[in-house]
Amino acid sequence: MDFARLRETRSKALPDWVLIGFAVLASVIAIQIVTGVWQLTVAYAGALLVFAVALHNATRRAPREAEATLAPPDWSVTVAAIERPDVATVITERSGRVVCANGRYGEWFGFYNTPPELALDEDSQEILREAEREAWRSGEATVGPLVGTSGRWHAVLRRAGRGQNHLVWELAPVEMVDLGARVVRQLDDKLGRALGIAGIQAVAVSAKGEILGSNGEFARRAAGEIPANIVGREFVEYLTADDYDRIYYAREGTSGEDLRLVHMPISDPDVIAGGEGQPPVLFLILEGGLHAGNSAALPEIESLLALLPLGLAMTDRDGRFLFANKAFRRAAGLETLGEIPPFPSDLVVREDKGALADSIRRHAAGTPSSGALPIRLHASPEEPVTLSLAGVRGLGDAAVLLSLKDTTEETRLKRQVAQATKMQAVGQLAGGVAHDFNNVLTAIIGYCDLMLLRHAPGDSDYDDIQQIKANSNRAASLTRQLLAFSRQQTLRPQVLQLPDVISEVSALLKRLIGEKIKLEVKHDRALGAVRADPSQLEQVIVNLAVNARDAMLSKGEAGTLTISTQKITPREVRALKNEILPPGNYTALIVEDTGEGIPSDKLGKIFEPFYTTKETGKGTGLGLSTVYGIVKQSDGFIFCDSEPGEGARFSVYLPVHVQMAGEVVAEPKKEVEPRAAFGGTGRILLVEDEDTVRAVAERALVRQGYKVTVASDGEEGLEIVRAGADFDLVISDVVMPTMDGPAMAREIRKLKPELPVLFMSGYAEEQLRREIDIASMYFLPKPFSVAQIGEKVVSVLGATRE
Repeated sequence: MDFARLRETRSKALPDWVLIGFAVLASVIAIQIVTGVWQLTVAYAGALLVFAVALHNATRRAPREAEATLAPPDWSVTVAAIERPDVATVITERSGRVVCANGRYGEWFGFYNTPPELALDEDSQEILREAEREAWRSGEATVGPLVGTSGRWHAVLRRAGRGQNHLVWELAPVEMVDLGARVVRQLDDKLGRALGIAGIQAVAVSAKGEILGSNGEFARRAAGEIPANIVGREFVEYLTADDYDRIYYAREGTSGEDLRLVHMPISDPDVIAGGEGQPPVLFLILEGGLHAGNSAALPEIESLLALLPLGLAMTDRDGRFLFANKAFRRAAGLETLGEIPPFPSDLVVREDKGALADSIRRHAAGTPSSGALPIRLHASPEEPVTLSLAGVRGLGDAAVLLSLKDTTEETRLKRQVAQATKMQAVGQLAGGVAHDFNNVLTAIIGYCDLMLLRHAPGDSDYDDIQQIKANSNRAASLTRQLLAFSRQQTLRPQVLQLPDVISEVSALLKRLIGEKIKLEVKHDRALGAVRADPSQLEQVIVNLAVNARDAMLSKGEAGTLTISTQKITPREVRALKNEILPPGNYTALIVEDTGEGIPSDKLGKIFEPFYTTKETGKGTGLGLSTVYGIVKQSDGFIFCDSEPGEGARFSVYLPVHVQMAGEVVAEPKKEVEPRAAFGGTGRILLVEDEDTVRAVAERALVRQGYKVTVASDGEEGLEIVRAGADFDLVISDVVMPTMDGPAMAREIRKLKPELPVLFMSGYAEEQLRREIDIASMYFLPKPFSVAQIGEKVVSVLGATRE
């Protein structure tokens, strides 16, 4: 019997709800029989009825809700779309989680490795992180090459998806040209046959000494076989030497012709320097009996040398150029010339001409040998380079092979590293000098304030004291410039628009530049907001304007100062072809003048501290270095373009700030009413190793009504607290001998966890907060006046007592 058909027939005859109804009725009857309480039976039946109705409604609503809900993305379709054999593709969310990847990504990097944390070196990972930030910011980014453990990669990142909440990463391998394999193929082709016709045997040998390939002439003479049969064999097993170090083929012995071996590497020298192994070598084997007039192979040799990235050239016995490849022309500074000069000595400075000519003549006339000679080229006389020479035989007119490496990029990088190292060292020195100088200025300004409390305006000493204080404040501004150059000043960045900052400072600029100079202000449309300290940006504008004013006045005639803002897109950045400025969205501040310009030999030094082109006594040399420090600390870039007699153009590029939800653009500054007089009561522990600073701070606080206990170092201050003394506030210097301020504060917090600490230091607040992780920490920059320390203590005690 077909039981399946029977069940189907019964299910059609009796619907499911009928069967469920019989089951419910049976359970109600059973409850009544067992309990005999009809109220309980009725309650049970009602509960079952309510449950059945609710279940029925839920089952009817679920399909409709499922239809109304959007189906989740089908990533299998996406995987099929991005599956490519030559590109690794992965899709990530904003959180960085991988949501989809093709098979090639899993094979090369592993499905569980999320970009940018891939199998790359540290520099490449950092480049990839910056590209990720750029892609989220501007929509796309392209970087490469990225160096990994298994090769080099080129990456393209694009933002995509609904709401632009996904990032598509495409990583393609960078194809490396295998020059060794190319030369091996050439030896088995026309080049090898041409060399063989000229009687030259050629063989490519790996760094291990194994034969990679050869022309037919070498295989016939050395082994009596075809070239394919000797691949992988040791090169030296085909050679032998006599007591005079003359070389012969092993199968011919010393009865055969002695050989001359010319060898050259056939790989990029930059790859060698990068530590990726020694390159293969091409050996040209010449017989001693070949006559000098055999030049049939020279064109083929030239075509071979043209393939190599090494700077190679050939000369005849008289020292005249026969050939020079592009790499040699580029290294010698002749890339733009149609023809090379007659002699190699024409490339070098006058002092090196004789030595180079003698060396070429010696290698051309003597036995085959090689050597190196330091020379200075006309194209870059300040940078000595090394010219390698090798005497050759059997190549017709060719007698000397010259090798010159293009060191232009290497020299540029060396200069940049040296300049960066120098600027960093000077910055550290400037920061240290500013810190020590601030201690001295704190004492001078403080004592001036105390003396002014005893002298009224009109006293004979009042004006003198005010003059001392004014000069001290001027010195304090110099220390702030030193801290700005060393990028150690405290910044309070805000999201702002550059036109607002320029508008705030324009009235001051008109007074500074005077009536002879015309001020023009131009603004671009749709400028992006930037995140920077408005007061520091004002200082940048003022410093650039003052420098422009001095340049125009020194010219002896009126001029025009133009301040403009521009919107810079990633496409415009790429059009600039500036290797330092990464692609992105920027808001540019451009300051132009019509002065006398900056000489080209001084243009690279203008941002160095204490460097000035002004007359002695008319400039500190800190204006542009301060501008440089502020711009770099604001994550910006600054460049100067100038031609003598045509003025100067300073361009400041600040990255456009991507505004987050709830973030507000800063409003223009408003005038602030002066604060009222201050004063207060409380017990203060003052810890300072400088006697004069400690004395000034103590007298200032005592005059305000505070009870002050002093200590000369951190250990003494800690012992006072351990002895049981109770304080409302600890004021401490940061840098002190034996035990510094932060170490003392941490030990005091173990005894008094809620005790606030006010640090005073000549270093920047931002730097100190990165290095000191202490709760309820406040900061007072040096130098400070009597009024400033009093106001700060009032604000700290007021905040802690609320």
